[in-house]
Amino acid sequence: MSAKSRLSTFRTVFIVSGGNFLEMYDFMVYGYYAGAIARAYFPSVDTYASTMAAFGAFGAGFLMRPIGAIVLGAVIDRFGRRNGLLLTLGLMAVGTLTIATTPAYARVGLAAPLLVLAGRLVQGLSAGVELGGVSVYLAEIAGPSNRGFVVSWQSASQQVAVVFAAAIGLIASASLSKADMAAWGWRIPFIIGCALIPFLFLIRRRLQETPEFLARTERPSVGEILSSLGRNGVVVGLGAMMATLTTVAFYMITAYTPTYGAGVLHLSLTSAFIITLCVGASNLVLLPLAGAASDRIGRIPLLVGAAAVVLTTSYPALRWLVLGPSFERLLTVELWLSAAYAAYNGAMVVFLTEVMPKAVRTSGFSLAYSLATAVFGGFTPLVSTWLIHRTGDKAAPALWLSAAALVGLTGALGLWRRAKVGDKAAAFV
Repeated sequence: MSAKSRLSTFRTVFIVSGGNFLEMYDFMVYGYYAGAIARAYFPSVDTYASTMAAFGAFGAGFLMRPIGAIVLGAVIDRFGRRNGLLLTLGLMAVGTLTIATTPAYARVGLAAPLLVLAGRLVQGLSAGVELGGVSVYLAEIAGPSNRGFVVSWQSASQQVAVVFAAAIGLIASASLSKADMAAWGWRIPFIIGCALIPFLFLIRRRLQETPEFLARTERPSVGEILSSLGRNGVVVGLGAMMATLTTVAFYMITAYTPTYGAGVLHLSLTSAFIITLCVGASNLVLLPLAGAASDRIGRIPLLVGAAAVVLTTSYPALRWLVLGPSFERLLTVELWLSAAYAAYNGAMVVFLTEVMPKAVRTSGFSLAYSLATAVFGGFTPLVSTWLIHRTGDKAAPALWLSAAALVGLTGALGLWRRAKVGDKAAAFV
């Protein structure tokens, strides 16, 4: 590949991933400030009940993802990748503005949590196809020899959002008192996200349609795409199983970390944000390396190996952490899980684009990933909070992560067998 071609690919990756950054940034900020959001919009004399309500609204957004995947995914497969990515960015902007500007419960009563919930549902509708649209776009502009590396930047852009959100949280928590953070400081990251929206629209408008989509002589109708999705239900189902580990691991090591570190392990919030920032930085480096490795050795070895590591080490690692909670131990455990997540996800995302039939590539990918997120990943903070409350074991979230690893491993092996690709990636057809 020439230097000019590499520069063009890099520019396109940057433009495409910009909207994906906003999606993940908003999700991370909500997770980071779940405690403050709980007090502002879901007040209760019981802190546990208030936190569960906030995480319930967080998870509710994920329930809209399958709907967005089916409806918006079909639209993108019908009318093009570029137009679809502009649409999803617009919906994400509406949801972000809603959460950022809604007054607290003390001012408007029940309308406050309802508006926040509505904002989360709109965000979920958009996110249901945003990730799939970005992944498919990158897969279609990449060559067969570097597809894993190029597509991995979709996930890497999410890590930039993790780092950025954690850095803002770190600065805000260090600059403001606890009272100010609880009263209004938590809104600052949301406002910053709103300020980024015009810039992201501007750069995404410069996208060109993918050559592969333009070359297609047949454009199936939305009804035909939905019918094809039904015929490919087994692939979608196995894809959802494979994506389960990615979604659970990601939200556990990022969105849930500040709450777990500060609220469960009783470390300082500043320490929790520093660790989350380190996790994002680690993933940013490791994800492209894992994508490149999958181009060389195949997708399946990474998927199986990483899933096995998570399955066998998650609980021992968290048990070691809770026996002597400290900044160093939490950082060690988080970076360990981060490495396993990066190895798995670096191969998983590109493999999922490769096994989906061309006519339903965006909608099929998006539906599979959205189902995994809606059923498992998005409720990780809520389930983790419930498991600790129910069992009294602060390492209990590892049980949820281990279960996700088993489901992900089963799905990956099922798709591998179905595609009959041995230790090589499936043909991109």
